[in-house]
This record gives sequence, structure tokens and C-alpha cells, in this order.
Amino acid sequence: MRKRGGRGDRSPLGTWFWDIDRMLLALTACLIAIGLIAVAAASPATAVRYSGEHHKIAPLYYFWRQLMWVGLSLPVLIAVSMLPVAQARRLAVSGAAVFVALLALAPVIGAEHNGARRWIGVGIAEFQPSEFLKPLFIVTVAWLLSLKAKDRELPTVFITGAMTAGVAVLLMLQPDFGQTVIFCSVWMALLMIAGTPTRVLAGIVGMVPVGLVCAYLFYGTARQRIDAFLFPGIEGEGAADHFQVDAAHRTLTSGGWTGTGPGAGSAKFGLPEAHTDYIFSVIGEEFGLIACSVVAVVFLAIVVRVFVKLLDEQDEFKLLAAAGLATQFGAQALVSMAVNTGLAPSKGMTLPFISYGGSSMIALSIGMGLLLAFTRRNPFLTRSPYVVRWSGE
Repeated sequence: MRKRGGRGDRSPLGTWFWDIDRMLLALTACLIAIGLIAVAAASPATAVRYSGEHHKIAPLYYFWRQLMWVGLSLPVLIAVSMLPVAQARRLAVSGAAVFVALLALAPVIGAEHNGARRWIGVGIAEFQPSEFLKPLFIVTVAWLLSLKAKDRELPTVFITGAMTAGVAVLLMLQPDFGQTVIFCSVWMALLMIAGTPTRVLAGIVGMVPVGLVCAYLFYGTARQRIDAFLFPGIEGEGAADHFQVDAAHRTLTSGGWTGTGPGAGSAKFGLPEAHTDYIFSVIGEEFGLIACSVVAVVFLAIVVRVFVKLLDEQDEFKLLAAAGLATQFGAQALVSMAVNTGLAPSKGMTLPFISYGGSSMIALSIGMGLLLAFTRRNPFLTRSPYVVRWSGE
């Protein structure tokens, strides 16, 4: 009998463990652990902000809720990562159709927060359809682009472009400019990876400034945030956005290189969303800029790990799907950190696996589960050709 837990264990769990990218899984677990510590540090500030005269929130309320969401999300991540590639693809395509429909309903039946309708309520909880749609839509686009290898006549660029434009319109109706940028950026990255002709890519890139100008002219929130970012002395509605960026930068740098220590930060109490959008600043205050650098390195390591592993990938769909998911993951982290450091206007973008949020945590677990499923390798399928040739004689 083969010993359970060893390389010869061919049970479903044993097969999963030996075929999965354990380094990628370990880096993800590291981010989740950092996130729990960061939410525990930010929770008192958020509790004070949302407490009222007749309603007091416990200092660690958001930490305990995040711990619950992590407990629910980890089984989802593992279950999705165990799916065969064909089943993972079908899950993504069917799920994308469902969440596009929910995305269209969000501006109509969604709950309004800070002037935007991005959340749909289910009982006592709310979820954001766009968070779940991101990984599912990326895999769907990757699948459509991979069909080009089988039929060169398929207008995959036009089809995926129309799909992306449709999602962008639905997002702007909420409105959600930050998510729109992520969806469009990942689509363009997938086109480049898929080998789209340079003239087509040049035409698409040439439309980017047009899109930004249109957003500035016709999307009031984007105009306010861009004006507040470019002109710090501006007054009016945009001043609130500049206040957020200033508060985040001040909190981030107030701890110096080593931080004030866990629970000792005070600048975090001035942050508007310390546990979500500006949690990176809380890490900077209480654990120092060195800790922020470590967090950034972990994100970079995940993206690099995926792309290095894809260097010898022969399956077009797996290559595009994994590359797209890694790009989305890295782009979201980059935007969130750029906002916290004052390098970009406020966008309401959470830091993956670190910011507080139930729907965000579950959606990210689905995305990482898909990424692990598409990068899973069976070592027996990649033996040296000399071994195979010798054994075949």
C-alpha cells in the first residue's frame, strides 16, 4: 500500500497537494495572514468612526468578521483549485454570464454607498458583483482568445472588445471608474500576450487618451478626483478626495521605517476607510515602511512566480487565463498601493487578501483558486524525454 501523504499518495487531496504550485499557495497564505494582522490594527479606528452615541462597535469587530470570512473563503479557494481545467473553464464562463446580469441590476436594485450603487443586498450581507466578475470574465476572455489558434478567421479581438466595452458601460453606470480601468487594462494585456497584430494594438492604445478625456468630461466623480490630485489647492467637492489622499500619505509615513508598534498608531483614526481602501497606510504607520516593502515584494513574487511558470506552458488557454489572472491581481494591488502613497487619485480599490471585506475575500479566493488550477502540473507528464524513450524500448 502507498503511504498517505507521500509522493505516491494518489487520493484526491494527495494528488492536489503534489500537483499544486505550493510556493504560490504559500505566498497567498502569507498575504492572508498579513491581512488579518492589518485588519486587527485598523479595526479600532474604523469602529470609532462608525460608532454613534447609541451604537458602539467593539474595537476588534472587523477583525473577528474578517476571520470568519477567511474561514469561509479558504475552502472555496481549495475547492476551485482542485477542479480540472475543463470544469474550471465551464465554471468561469457560466459564472461570468450570471454576474454580468447582476452587474446590470446593481444600478437599479443595488444599495447606495458614497454616491455609488455597486452592492446588491442578500439578507443581512451585501456583495459587489464586479468583484466576482473580474476573475470569471478574465478566464472567459482568455478562452475566447485561445480559440484563435484553432480558427484564424474568428474575430476574437472584436468579440472580446465588445464584451469588455459592455462591462465598462455597466461599471460606469454605477459608477466605478477604478474597476473599469482594471477590466480594460487586463483585456489589453491579454491581447498582447495572445499575439494580436501591432497595428491593432496601436489603434486600441490610441483610444486610451480618448477614453480618459471622455471620463474627465462626462464623469463628474473622475473629474473631481483628477482635479483634486493635479491641483492640491482646489476647493469644493474634489477637496474631500484630496483630503483622503493626504490623510493616507500622512498615516503611511508617520511610523517611519519600523512603525509605532501594533495598536500604537494614532494617525489611522483620521482615515476615512482604514480597514479597506487605506489599509496599506495603516500597515505603514504601525509596522513601518519596511513592512510595506515586504508586502509589495510578496505581491510582486506572486506575479513573477506565475509568469516564470508559464514560460514553458504549451496550452494556449491555460497560458492566457493564468497570465490574465496574475495581471489582474498585480494591477489591483499596484493601484491600491499607488493611491495610499499619493501616486494616484483616490479610486476606492482594495488591497487583495489584505483589505477587509467578505465579498472581496471570497471573490479573490475564487480567482486564486482558478489561478492555482491553471498552473497545476503533474510531474509525471513532464519527465525527461530520455527516461520516456528508455522505458519505451
